[in-house]
Amino acid sequence: MKQLTVAAAVVNQTPLDWDGNQARLVATIRAARTAGVSVLCLPEMCISGYGCEDAFMGAGAPAEARRVLFELLPETLGMVVSFGVPLLYRNALFNTAALVVDGQILGFAAKRFLAGDGIHYEPRWFKPWKEGQRASVSMNGVDYPIGDLMFDVGGVKLGFEICADAWVATRPGAALARAGVDIILNPSASHFAFGKFETRKRFVIEGSRAFGVSYVYANLLGNESGRIVYDGGALIASGGRLLAAGPRLGFGDSQVTSAVIDVEATRMAQARTASFYPEIAEPRDAWVRTPFAWPSQPTSPPAQSVPGWETSATLKEEEFTRAVTLALFDYLRKSRSSGFVVSLSGGADSTAVSSLVALMVRRAILELGLEGFRDELDYLRALTDKDAATMVGELLTTVYQASANSSQESRAAAARVASELGASHLEHDIEPLVDGYVAMIQKATARTLSWEQDDLALQNIQARVRAPGVWMLANLRGALLLATSNRSEAALGYATMDGDTCGGISPIGGIDKAFLRHWLEWLETTGPLGLGPMPALAVVTRQHSTPELRPRDSKQSSEGDLMPFPVLDVIERLAIRDKLVPRDVLSNLTGRFPQYPVALLGQWVERFFVLFSRNQWKRERYAPSFHLDDENLDPKTWCRFPILSGGFRRELAEIHDIDL
Repeated sequence: MKQLTVAAAVVNQTPLDWDGNQARLVATIRAARTAGVSVLCLPEMCISGYGCEDAFMGAGAPAEARRVLFELLPETLGMVVSFGVPLLYRNALFNTAALVVDGQILGFAAKRFLAGDGIHYEPRWFKPWKEGQRASVSMNGVDYPIGDLMFDVGGVKLGFEICADAWVATRPGAALARAGVDIILNPSASHFAFGKFETRKRFVIEGSRAFGVSYVYANLLGNESGRIVYDGGALIASGGRLLAAGPRLGFGDSQVTSAVIDVEATRMAQARTASFYPEIAEPRDAWVRTPFAWPSQPTSPPAQSVPGWETSATLKEEEFTRAVTLALFDYLRKSRSSGFVVSLSGGADSTAVSSLVALMVRRAILELGLEGFRDELDYLRALTDKDAATMVGELLTTVYQASANSSQESRAAAARVASELGASHLEHDIEPLVDGYVAMIQKATARTLSWEQDDLALQNIQARVRAPGVWMLANLRGALLLATSNRSEAALGYATMDGDTCGGISPIGGIDKAFLRHWLEWLETTGPLGLGPMPALAVVTRQHSTPELRPRDSKQSSEGDLMPFPVLDVIERLAIRDKLVPRDVLSNLTGRFPQYPVALLGQWVERFFVLFSRNQWKRERYAPSFHLDDENLDPKTWCRFPILSGGFRRELAEIHDIDL
């Protein structure tokens, strides 16, 4: 029997933050050593950060990553540790995992399958390594193996699947199993998306079963570089059984998850499997070997329990809360901003954004403790003597900006929400500014503006006038202005450029309006586990969605201007995610929404396609949003569409010919 303590770490890194990244890796390795870990898997690109983008194209990033790798070697004495590192070889950059044993680099396993769809652009920077190819790379006067490598460390055999390697049909694990590998390490940078964690668990558990190995999966954590959120969630499985699962979406810098595996047990399980047949003849250079003195007595980790929210019936609501609050927290501290400013209208969108900031503060204090929270924001001296009760007010300023078309109900709702959240709340009257612009244009054009002729211009000036004041306030406070537009509005361009789209980050730009309203109702009545509900949000959830930009007697509503949000969101998924043409979208809708006449559904389909194609330029200008699911409209990371196009004219003509 050969039992070992293995571990996977999740680490919250920042691209090109060499000193910070190195310090966090040192702390992680030392925590693993204290826990008695012999084999530690660190995340993909953990030294440089995964999201370095085109900095990977310069010589500086790979060179600095290599320098940090050598500086980290002394930390690995008595351990086996894998580091994710970009490596330049023969004028090509490769995504590699350096296996370090007892302070010495044993070799560099190179990634074979690059992530090149969705938000990932690895083929832009890296080259895929070909199966079965091995070479050597010289560093500091020493030649190290690189390529499709396997490692024999003191009689225990290790191999790699690096992130996307495990997501393909021809994953390398099958060949590793035939070669007799005992442990597969998977250093990953796998982004958060709703429900994705279950998929990861399946390929880890099934990989350990099908390949007859122990499988160790590490991941990044947090908002690494602005848009992408990594949820962590380290996993260890052996022989088809999950041994350990680490926490997700936490506020700590790192987390080590460990388990004891039995190498002899997995070997004998393979021997008893009728379908298993080993690779008898193997290349002489297939293995990189080194002696290593494994501990005779492994350290058993403490028992783990699955957090209650992970098994909640409202998992999506919990994931949304935790992903966005973590993303906001990291964005705040990594940008070294002094807080957030939100133009709070009393409606659903701005209420959701403000609530997420308050939840960020409460979650972080609950997890890190008040002192730990202050330590993470140690550049903000104003927080030094503040208690938990006043912390939201220090970091969140909300502003209600009233025009002549604003209602007393929305003013009261904004004030009630701000009070419930503990925000610092201000009120501005923008009507004199609106009147000034209207008067200026009337004088310039020598005509009187009217709602009958100039509806859109008169609506938009109100939204635009709100922007300079909140920008000025954010500048004065060194704070981040948060935009409040959601994904449904982005799809149709139902937002005023340089108005409600203003902000440095758009926290809800990646989520649809139908879910957002549902989430607010959940927050009002239930709330996230450990924090509870916010009953005061009833003043918002009981309202109909309205921008309050037309005179009040027009009874303006967002769904009246567009269409019911549940219908809009289905059309978006069919048209953008599934790439269906208008005729097929309409055919699909008739079965899903029988309560609406087909002719009306046809009008909504046409409205969607016309407005979507017309407003791509707006989506190109939106503030960065957090990636929350794999149905995004962000043209910089997910959904590319021409700014100028034919606008689906021929395709839309087809639905006019359908017999309704």
